[in-house]
Amino acid sequence: MNRSPYLTAGLILTGVMAALILLGFFWTPYDPTAISGSAKLSAPSFAHLMGTDNFGRDIFSRVLKGAGTTAVIALSTVLLGGGVGVLVGALTGYFGGIVDEVLMRLNDALNAFPSVLLALVIVSVLGSGKYNVIIALAIVFVPSFARVSRTAFAALRDANYVKSARLMGASPLRILTVQILPNTLHVLLPAFTIGFNNAVLAEASMSYLCIGVTPPDASLGYMLSESQGMFVSAPWYALGTGLTLVWMIFGVGLIGEGLQRRNGGDV
Repeated sequence: MNRSPYLTAGLILTGVMAALILLGFFWTPYDPTAISGSAKLSAPSFAHLMGTDNFGRDIFSRVLKGAGTTAVIALSTVLLGGGVGVLVGALTGYFGGIVDEVLMRLNDALNAFPSVLLALVIVSVLGSGKYNVIIALAIVFVPSFARVSRTAFAALRDANYVKSARLMGASPLRILTVQILPNTLHVLLPAFTIGFNNAVLAEASMSYLCIGVTPPDASLGYMLSESQGMFVSAPWYALGTGLTLVWMIFGVGLIGEGLQRRNGGDV
């Protein structure tokens, strides 16, 4: 099968970003929290690839940590919210009837609230911090994954191979996980890439407003908030942080686009 150029480019960009993020978990050129008065607002150089901030902290080291935090939150959000959403969609799409009515009405009620506003309310109740951000965003993301998976599972519940498995005595759990789920991946995988990017943007927005991830944890959104007041005196702070965020979203977005084009459909 020919690989889409979008998919190839996305895998390369995302692979390099993932490698840098993994590197940041174990090593950074400087301590991201180390303050140095003598290096305050230093421009990019060989010593500091992205320069330093108003506290003399190495921006490249902070970007590595911040990108890792943002990526972990986005991935955890998609796995948790997407997992629950796919489960809800699978049950409603396969069984229909009263199960569909009850679960999808609850899903519609949750979806009635603006997603960012709902996340902000949940974080306001739970408090700031990366774990509470993950919980809030996961709850917000459940309805979108439920709708996508419900459509996919409902379209296949009467397929011939599903009917054959049912006649042979296969349990609903086996039919859902073995017969139907693998044949919905062409729809679910692009949806997960879209969800990841939405989670990145949501986390960055919340941290930018200082109600998401806060110090001592690093976050690209919070770093953008910090850099706003130094855009004239130290434009490299906003530029390095912003380009990293764009790189992360663009790479995963290309993967999603490549998957959709390869499958010849839309999510």
